[in-house]
Order: sequence, then structure tokens, then C-alpha cells
Amino acid sequence: MTKKEIVKTISEELGLTQLKTKEIVQKTFDAIVDTLVEERRIELRNFGVFEVKQRAPRKARNPRTGEKVFVPEKYVVTFKPGKEMEERVRQMIEEKLAREGISADSYREPAAVSSGPAVEDDHHGE
Repeated sequence: MTKKEIVKTISEELGLTQLKTKEIVQKTFDAIVDTLVEERRIELRNFGVFEVKQRAPRKARNPRTGEKVFVPEKYVVTFKPGKEMEERVRQMIEEKLAREGISADSYREPAAVSSGPAVEDDHHGE
């Protein structure tokens, strides 16, 4: 879902113009970012927690060339969903599995896909 789709849905539900709704949605996103920059953490009850975390510098290898690469420290934003969100998503998955005739006990979530640089950790102690 895109921001534009969020704006359209909210404006229709509340009877506001899309222009006013877009302004409200953008102000909400701006407030989240500003809080992360200033305080490094924002907790939205029943939704989740956004937090800025520091990743330590590390040695890695370029998988194509095998060349050692230094990856500097960086700051990343993490998100931990709230209990209500986790419960609703878990329930949605269980309902989908039930429709497909798959046991929830035998279901294994797919591995997370990384969108980071194509490097691997150097675990050889070099």
C-alpha cells in the first residue's frame, strides 16, 4: 500500500478532502521521523516501537570477488510490532493456512530478505 492509497482510504472513511488528509498523514510521518532523530525512540501503543540503533563497524567479504570489505558503523531504524499487531497478523496467517488446508504447526515463515549491500560477514577472525 502506498501513502497515496492510505490518504484515499482515510479521506473516504472520514469524509475529509484528500488534500487535507494528505497533509495530516504527512505531518504524522514527519512527527515520527523528528522524534526518532531527537529521541531515538517512539512508542505507539497497540502499534509498535520504532527505534534508532547503531550497528558496529565490521569486516565483510564481497561474495563476487572474495575481496575483504570494511563496513563502517551505521544507524538503522528498527521496528518491533505491538502485541495487537502481532496477534492480528498471526490470526490472518492462521486463517489463510486453514483455507489452504495447511497445519499451522507445519508452517514455517519465509526467511527475511535483506535489501542491504551484497556482502557477507567475515567469520574467519582475520
